[in-house]
Amino acid sequence: MTTQTGAPVPGQADGQVRLGAAELGAEPGERASLVQFSSAFCQPCRATRRILAEVAAMVDGVAHIEIDAERHLGLVRALGIEKTPTVLVLDAAGRIVQRAAGMPRKADVIAALGAAV
Repeated sequence: MTTQTGAPVPGQADGQVRLGAAELGAEPGERASLVQFSSAFCQPCRATRRILAEVAAMVDGVAHIEIDAERHLGLVRALGIEKTPTVLVLDAAGRIVQRAAGMPRKADVIAALGAAV
């Protein structure tokens, strides 16, 4: 995957995109991370924030990281984020194992974590 300018996506190695603290702006979880791209006036983003925070609190080693899409346009473009909220589920190595746009259901987030941990 490359950015629109043709530059490699941050954290890309051997064809796999890996996101770490440098790209995320926060320390990822030991087992998995729930990465949420949000915007300031997005109502579903607020509900998504609550859902992801609750799930992260329930599962040891899982972090919830929220990224302001407007302030991180390079990363948004590189990852092909088209709307907010968009949620990425990362495994322990920072690989994207699942992604979804729109407000997720709590049960779906828990199920998606199963692919990551």
